[in-house]
Amino acid sequence: MASHIALSALLAVFPFLIFGAAMAAFLGADSFTETAIHLIFDTWPEEIASPLSDELIRVLTIPRGGLLTISVLAAAYFASNGVEALRIALNRAYRVSEPRAWYITRLVSLGYVLLAVVVLAFLSTLLVAVPIALRFAETWFPLMKGLLTTLSTWRIMGTISVLVIGLVVSHLGLPAGKRRLIDVLPGVCLTIFLWMIGGLIFTYYLGNFANYAATYAGLASIMIVIVFLYMIAVIFLIGAEVNAAFLKFSVIPAAVIEPAAADGLEPDETADVER
Repeated sequence: MASHIALSALLAVFPFLIFGAAMAAFLGADSFTETAIHLIFDTWPEEIASPLSDELIRVLTIPRGGLLTISVLAAAYFASNGVEALRIALNRAYRVSEPRAWYITRLVSLGYVLLAVVVLAFLSTLLVAVPIALRFAETWFPLMKGLLTTLSTWRIMGTISVLVIGLVVSHLGLPAGKRRLIDVLPGVCLTIFLWMIGGLIFTYYLGNFANYAATYAGLASIMIVIVFLYMIAVIFLIGAEVNAAFLKFSVIPAAVIEPAAADGLEPDETADVER
């Protein structure tokens, strides 16, 4: 499943940004592309993020017409494949069966793509507004200058915040069944922590040991991206498995104690009976 997520994410990122750029232009968020690229790639190792971001900028400069052209709609559909891969993997991690029809789950995935585009468009508009507000504050509200300056330089913290919110929404909304916020927070926190550690280790590995060019020649860059995305996907699934384990062990004691209470046994006596 990690391989499926990695390949689906790689195939979805370009269509997602193509659709997002078209929709953002329709909404008037002209800095969408720059904001989206920063939010996606700022936490990636430089050796991986730089080639991909350069190619994305080159692709997004190609004119594609209005929002409702066939190519843009197709981009939205292919971008939703990445969300579908996450949904299938989370269903398996949480050990749940999908009761919804395929067209319902596809519409839900498209809804997530639209939501992500709207959020990124809002953030891009906000990042444009902060420098304007900073110049205004310098003249009229000097006490707010420090706060706005801090906000304008907190790009990494903003990226991490978006990642945390995205993970929480994915764990709560994508897989079948219902979970509480407290049920998914352990896996989300573990995922963010392991992502940061994994990114540092992978950067060190690329700089000191890896020589993909000797094996894959001109495909070295794309292979590095796939291996990195595979590592990210494995960590994502580990977080979901941790949540599933906590949910399992929080249900089992209640299932053991409740029948015992009906027989007039105390919990300690129940443990003796089980042994």
